[in-house]
Amino acid sequence: MNEFVIFLENVDLTLGSGPSRVHVLKHLGLAVSQGESVGLVGPSGSGKSTLLMVIAGLERIDSGRVVVAGQDYAGLDEDRLARFRGQNIGFVFQAFHLMQTMTALENVAVPLELAGRPDAFDRARTVLGQVGLGGRLSHYPAQLSGGEQQRVAIARALVVEPAILIADEPTGNLDGVTGREVADLLFAAVAGHGTTLVLVTHDATLASRCDRTVRIDAGRIEASAPALRAAAGS
Repeated sequence: MNEFVIFLENVDLTLGSGPSRVHVLKHLGLAVSQGESVGLVGPSGSGKSTLLMVIAGLERIDSGRVVVAGQDYAGLDEDRLARFRGQNIGFVFQAFHLMQTMTALENVAVPLELAGRPDAFDRARTVLGQVGLGGRLSHYPAQLSGGEQQRVAIARALVVEPAILIADEPTGNLDGVTGREVADLLFAAVAGHGTTLVLVTHDATLASRCDRTVRIDAGRIEASAPALRAAAGS
């Protein structure tokens, strides 16, 4: 198990109560190696995004085991789990989730400021330059295109140099061309840092760029296989 940066064993999770109670994840197991990129695919409501939240420690499981970056979540209270998450996991969402009253630079610096890093703004400036936004540091989200906002979100996720990057439909709100550009940036960034990537997508082309695809249906893993990379057939 030590070779895996993400290890889930017999995970069960039920959400809601009474008549609305739903068994979302059912005896689910998943192992992901350091530096591996994994695309989670499957129908809407199958449990993909919930699985991401379990990996991130944002949903507590009913039973089973979750070990991430060598840490068993069962041994952490909420405060320690939040600190662990801030140091080890970066997030990219479909809806960007940027602070509208903060500039691009301030948005990216926030995780480092929360961690007490004295170099927060210098580091944020460097990472924004790496994602092609060195000239947009003082712009607010409303002044940026969708693709630029997602670049800011990626920079914010990577600025702490996390072991794991979690992405939930990272190109879902973007047009085809911009989505491909953002995907290029995302995969280049994780490859350059040796970061483990776990992403949820309905885009077969995006999923095919991962090292492996994992299909989830009705809360269970139905299949796991190396992705058929789009570049392989070109």
